Amino acid sequence: MRAWDGAVELPLGSPQQRTVLAALLLREGAMVTVDELVAAVWGDEPPRSAVNTVRTYLSRLRTLLRDAATIVSIGGGYALPVDREAIDVTVFFDQVSEARDARRRGDTAEAAESLRAAVVLHRGRPLSGAGGPYADAQRTRLEQQILGARIDLLAAEVELGHADEAIPELMALADEHPLRERVHELLMLALYQAGRQADALAVYQHVRLLLADELGIDPGAALQAAHRRILAADPDLVLPAVLPPTPRTPAPRSGSQRPGGMAVPLRPRRHRRRTGL
Repeated sequence: MRAWDGAVELPLGSPQQRTVLAALLLREGAMVTVDELVAAVWGDEPPRSAVNTVRTYLSRLRTLLRDAATIVSIGGGYALPVDREAIDVTVFFDQVSEARDARRRGDTAEAAESLRAAVVLHRGRPLSGAGGPYADAQRTRLEQQILGARIDLLAAEVELGHADEAIPELMALADEHPLRERVHELLMLALYQAGRQADALAVYQHVRLLLADELGIDPGAALQAAHRRILAADPDLVLPAVLPPTPRTPAPRSGSQRPGGMAVPLRPRRHRRRTGL
């Protein structure tokens, strides 16, 4: 998590204070109780001073964000209302949802465009610098969602006939996630489309042995079906490029131009300040 006032980076404080900010932002303006904030920072074993410490963090964050957003007291908790479109994490999920809608309509090109817009919002590890059980759980959730979006984007690219552009990232993902059959299936299809049938078959043999050694199972039905079609040199697996390759790193949105995670630009009042998850 990082924040800027113009070109000047703001000090977000300790990992615990960053976690309080993340808990408020990810609740999208809804109220977060003091007890929830305490649990987010310390889990089931908070110190005796936890409530007072959380209120100190909130006071510091109010001062830090005074020109961008206001932390408000609601009942027994606090909220940080910001525009939905100003939170990159929220925009990410909106773009993924739009891609799914496009897929259901059969518009692969539009789905790919939405997924590119989602994936480019991610830079670095989500919630970098935040600590505690809440940040750990949210980081894991976001990492899985980001990985899913990357895989869906690569699937769309392969379907659109952009095999050559997809192969390097699919190879990297296959190394990072060796037991994800969907990644290997897409890699096999991309290699076959690129005229590398032998390499595609070698991927299957590698995954088959890996699954047997690690999990004691055979490849799933989708992977086996792809293998059979490649063995048979199925001409339907070779797709024409219906669109020219699209640059894979489009210009980020305003407020998302710095490295280090999912940026969360806050709506300014007098000075532009933005934070990043």
